[in-house]
Amino acid sequence: MMSDLLEIAALNAACAAAIDANRLEEWPDFFHDRCVYKVTTADNFEKGYQAGLIYADSRAMLHDRVAALRQANIYERQRYRHILGLPLIATETDGLVSVETSFVVVRTMRDGQMMVFAAGVYRDKVRRVAAGAWRYVERIVVCDSQRIDTLLAIPL
Repeated sequence: MMSDLLEIAALNAACAAAIDANRLEEWPDFFHDRCVYKVTTADNFEKGYQAGLIYADSRAMLHDRVAALRQANIYERQRYRHILGLPLIATETDGLVSVETSFVVVRTMRDGQMMVFAAGVYRDKVRRVAAGAWRYVERIVVCDSQRIDTLLAIPL
């Protein structure tokens, strides 16, 4: 079980590093083909609301989101830096592992201004692929604040 914890922590770190280094094209590869990625608030999550600020239900949709960020969307240049807690494995059923990981994202704007952009918890479901690596089946990004900046362009 300790090796699973370390491998899942490494998955989280590699995913965050890809986003932080602006290697967004790599980000969808951390997910299974059939997956869910959603960004929501803690209040909406606790109330069971299904809609998210960002929602995708396949890796293809995640690739489309990255393509839109690169080609169609216009947003101020910015950089993220993730600070991740250790994953807490909640349950495991038939190879599907439920994990919670606290996070803080600091955003640095083009002019050098830095701010805590988001804090919250990743509520993940992960499963190994045939090659043995862990991948996200579901990643629900639950932000602590009700106020989400309209510049939420880059995945959290």
